[in-house]
Amino acid sequence: IGQLVDAHPDGALIRSLPGMGATLTAVFLAVVGDIHRFGSDDALAAACGLAPVLAQSGKTRYLRRAKGGDRDLRNVFYQSAFCAIQRDTVSRGFYDRKRAEGKRHQQALIALARRRVNVLYAILRDRQPYRARPQLRLVA
Repeated sequence: IGQLVDAHPDGALIRSLPGMGATLTAVFLAVVGDIHRFGSDDALAAACGLAPVLAQSGKTRYLRRAKGGDRDLRNVFYQSAFCAIQRDTVSRGFYDRKRAEGKRHQQALIALARRRVNVLYAILRDRQPYRARPQLRLVA
């Protein structure tokens, strides 16, 4: 699988994102195909089932968790997020920040998976490998 992924034009770009191994990259490439199918990172997140859905009834409006989307694609981002919090300091910082905001483990992991959709879409759109930017801390 690793050799086939490396032979794909997008394989090295996708694998540059921490947490995206050969198997997850292969599943992503098989399900998504061409990234240009999606007009934006939000469209890709909606296809994954990681974008919040607006629910409304009368005057009440709220965002709820999506129940649709491609299960395999959602699993790719969820598993890569889980791997990334163990190996990548930027992803771990994002996860810890969400936990400090009061989110449970599952909620923080889904938020990280959604963030990774944005990052991977930008990697493929710009044709640039992942480069971790250091977190800026504001001193009050």
